[in-house]
Amino acid sequence: MKKHFGTCLILFFLTWSAFSQEAEFGGAVFAEVKKPIESLVELKKQYAWSIEHNDVVLEGECLQQMGRVCYRQGHFRQALEFFLKAEKIFSSNSKPLSLAANLSDVGVLYYYIKQPDKAMKNYSLALSIYQKQKDLKGQAMVYGHIGQLYEKRKSFDSAFVYQRLALKIIEKTNDRSGAAKIYENLGSIYEDLEKYELADQHFKKSLSLYQQDHNELGSIEVINNLGDILRKTGYYNKSITETRLAMHLASKLGNAYQLASCCRDLGKAYELLNQMDSAYHYIQLGYKYTLDLYSEDGAKQVAFLQVLYDINKKSDEINKLQADKKINRIIVTSATIVVLLLIILGFAIFSRQRFKLRDEKMLGKQKQIEHDLTSLELKNLQLEEQNLKQQLEVKSRELSTHTLNLIKNNQFLENLRNTLQAMVKDDKRDQKKQMNQILTEINQSFNHERNWKEFTQAFEQVHHQFLENLKKFSNELTSADMRLIALLKMNLDSTDVATLLGISTDSLRVSRYRLRKKLNLSQGDNLSAFIQAL
Repeated sequence: MKKHFGTCLILFFLTWSAFSQEAEFGGAVFAEVKKPIESLVELKKQYAWSIEHNDVVLEGECLQQMGRVCYRQGHFRQALEFFLKAEKIFSSNSKPLSLAANLSDVGVLYYYIKQPDKAMKNYSLALSIYQKQKDLKGQAMVYGHIGQLYEKRKSFDSAFVYQRLALKIIEKTNDRSGAAKIYENLGSIYEDLEKYELADQHFKKSLSLYQQDHNELGSIEVINNLGDILRKTGYYNKSITETRLAMHLASKLGNAYQLASCCRDLGKAYELLNQMDSAYHYIQLGYKYTLDLYSEDGAKQVAFLQVLYDINKKSDEINKLQADKKINRIIVTSATIVVLLLIILGFAIFSRQRFKLRDEKMLGKQKQIEHDLTSLELKNLQLEEQNLKQQLEVKSRELSTHTLNLIKNNQFLENLRNTLQAMVKDDKRDQKKQMNQILTEINQSFNHERNWKEFTQAFEQVHHQFLENLKKFSNELTSADMRLIALLKMNLDSTDVATLLGISTDSLRVSRYRLRKKLNLSQGDNLSAFIQAL
């Protein structure tokens, strides 16, 4: 009997271990999912709708909820995949609170699969976001998770610090359910430290808050914990009373998991009382509940996996459809762009040809106008040239006439002077004084500036800027030199030049020599030819 009882007890504990941790971690975070398959089916519909209507935020929320359902059913790889997809959506769409909750969920998942470092990393990120958003409930929740993490590491001091931080924040928010969970966590820490009196106090506070909040499942778990404390402190009968109360509530709730847990605790208590028949009965009953739970859970798992497969298949179909739509959109866009480019190219070619023809016409008209203008300008230039030639001829005639008059006047005066000089040589005293006076007046008339000014003006009109340009060759030229050069420019012979200047031919020769030196002419250069070439 005892051997058979021991075998059942060992088998019961082994089959029970798969559920104990899930209750410990899963119940701490996620709401109880009584119908996971129906929930997943509904989430699948919402997920498909969100993708079809491009509601990215709803898509992320559906992924997060599906991750939670998969977590509750023990499909951790699929749950993590859903959580990570949701995290990407929340990050890119500026949903900090949803992102923080998702990071907290991922932390719990890593905590359960015994990766505490990754769990702490996600908890820290979630806590940072909650603090920035000043979300007290979120902060309290994460502090509670971190406290549990330190409890499992046996770092009880750190566990107390974070649980009390969580409790301090929760008291400000009046969150009874959250406070109940923290008191339950603190009681669990004290239980691990074998401080059963403090554990009992905290479990009772937790139970009171759960009952006020009408949380039946939380109440059952805490009553079971109180029964454990009584059993560990030697109050076996009281422990059995508490556990029977928890079993009664679990039976009303129809929770096979909690019923199995109560049977396990009752089996332990009766074993300690050495009532082996009762212990065997409750161990067998707990084993039955466990098998029923496994059987029911197995069927649910098959159905759940089918729904999960349908979701993945549907997701693949949606992704393929989206990819096809994207490719079709790219093809349509590319074709539209090509057509538009062809239209623009055709219009550009047509416009270019039209502009080219218009430019050619305008260029022809412009050339015709330019030709007409050129012809007109040429005619004007010809008229101006004729006019200038006529004016030059007139000026030349005037200059020649003026020069001839000067020559005749000076010749007349020269002859008159010679005659008078001959008369002066006579001894007639009476006429000598008067003749000398006349000679003086004649000599003065040879150098009369007015005649030369008129000559210079006439010369400048015929030979424009000639005398001014001549000064570039020498700065030593006098007015007498300018007159000599002007007369040489008119190509007069030496006799006429001497007559106009009122000097002798010998004096003219000396003046020409001095002028050559001032103009820096070499000995072989001809003065007249040089002046004519200017």
